[in-house]
Amino acid sequence: MKKQILYSALLSSAVLVSCQSNSNSDKGSDSLENDTTVATSVQELNLPAPDTAASKNKFSKVIDWPAGKTPIAPEGFAVSRFATGIKSPRNMIITPNGDVLIVLTNSERSAVEAVANTVTGKAKSEVPGKSANSILLYRDADKDGKAETITTFLSGLNQPYGMTIIGNNFYVANTDGILQYPYKPGDTKITANGKKILSLPAGGYNNHWTRNLITNADKSKIYVTVGSGSNVGENGMENEVRRANILEINPDGTGEKIYASGLRNPVGVDWAPGTNMLWTAVNERDGLGDELVPDYITSVKQGAFYGWPFSYYGQNEDPRMKGKNPELVKKAIAPDVPVGSHTASLGLAFYKATKFPAKYQGGAFIGQHGSWNRSALTGYKVAFVPFKNGKPTGKPEDFLTGFIANAEKGEVYGRPVGVTLTPDGALLVADDVSGIVWRVAAK
Repeated sequence: MKKQILYSALLSSAVLVSCQSNSNSDKGSDSLENDTTVATSVQELNLPAPDTAASKNKFSKVIDWPAGKTPIAPEGFAVSRFATGIKSPRNMIITPNGDVLIVLTNSERSAVEAVANTVTGKAKSEVPGKSANSILLYRDADKDGKAETITTFLSGLNQPYGMTIIGNNFYVANTDGILQYPYKPGDTKITANGKKILSLPAGGYNNHWTRNLITNADKSKIYVTVGSGSNVGENGMENEVRRANILEINPDGTGEKIYASGLRNPVGVDWAPGTNMLWTAVNERDGLGDELVPDYITSVKQGAFYGWPFSYYGQNEDPRMKGKNPELVKKAIAPDVPVGSHTASLGLAFYKATKFPAKYQGGAFIGQHGSWNRSALTGYKVAFVPFKNGKPTGKPEDFLTGFIANAEKGEVYGRPVGVTLTPDGALLVADDVSGIVWRVAAK
């Protein structure tokens, strides 16, 4: 039996988002009262009824990329290896002078979990062992798509993920807090000690240990993503304080506010081009069947509640939380664009350059790490959602595929995570389990 819900339109009559153009353009801390966001229409989305007995697992097994083989991009694009032989590249940013910073980090399981995962096959789909806990710097001075200089930019971290730069300060988000370091554009290594400006709840359910960072346009605020500590609140909501949120802080770590809540595991974050609207990629919950609940990308409205753990995709109550907070369920708003159930959509980057064909300009690229909690593999690709004037105008489509080697056997070559745009208009894709960063450029 199908259950119909409504969500903000993602076709040609999509949600109207704010496009203010004052001197402080894109300042993400604007309140809803100062925002011109108006939901003008809706589109029906059919979802199956939830079934807590229908959950299935299929873990992937990672095999090596064959020599000379690369992921597959649409006609007119070239795919090459930008970085290779590194342990678990997960996230990337570009420095003011054009260097690429790559975080090397992975989940660290307990000995008991490691044995259990080896038996189930789950360990085969993850990077094993202790996290590298470091950041590498790649400098491609001649812009030929190959770095001439590679240095260890920073080490000794604790499951780092998010990075940002404000003036002469470099910030990195460990799983348990944000560190600030002195930095100058052009630096190839940080040797000074960092200062912890904010503590965060460490770790989380499954892989919810990542903490991402982004600033607003004038760099007066930092936004911090923090995933939930459970699948659906089963450990008690007292253990979810400051979790399943995007937090807002000042650059010195003060003034913490909950910018938006009810986001089970927000990871990728970026600003929609030409707007002051923050967007995020979110991993939704497990245990309700193959087709529930869709991961999504959504505009992040300040002060909004997105449902977790009490409801999903708006006001669809989770049967495991039935009746526990009906008032909060009534406040839940639906996200904008579903991108497939259990796809583990982690990366998000809007294409703000002009090198790609017109259809890609302004659109969103999504790194989908791939499923383990579904009867058939899904994700394992980079998806694309077309946008125009900061609004989604079509359904998700495949952009970079070929990561699945044999779907029936569950064999995969890689698992894409973070995506970022280079100054010359290429797209970088971090493939953590294969230790490769792919570069996709228009021919």
